[in-house]
Amino acid sequence: VQLVESGGGSVQAGGSLRLSCAASGYITDRHCMGWFRQAPGKEREGVALIDSNGSTRYIDSVKGRFTISQENAKNTLYLQMNSLKPEDTAMYYCAADPMRCTLVASRVYWNYWGQGTQVTVSS
Repeated sequence: VQLVESGGGSVQAGGSLRLSCAASGYITDRHCMGWFRQAPGKEREGVALIDSNGSTRYIDSVKGRFTISQENAKNTLYLQMNSLKPEDTAMYYCAADPMRCTLVASRVYWNYWGQGTQVTVSS
């Protein structure tokens, strides 16, 4: 499985970005898919996930601002980010796993990771 993120960039606070994650290889709609982020000097954290039933989960700090979605026909995962804040600045990664579905940002729980796309929000 290969995951390739895109859509990052630099925006001012209050702006929006949409991240995409293109998946290839042996990936099915039974995989759990998630978005994670890591700011400089901080640990990687889970941001949002969507499970095989289409149920979603978010960390509190992005609820109401970010929306995770997927387009199975194109094997693509999205993260729509609105009302961006400087504290959202980080490298954003997508991840996939065929069995586990958790916001814990650990390779123990997520088998496949992309290389990341940078999001920078200025005040």
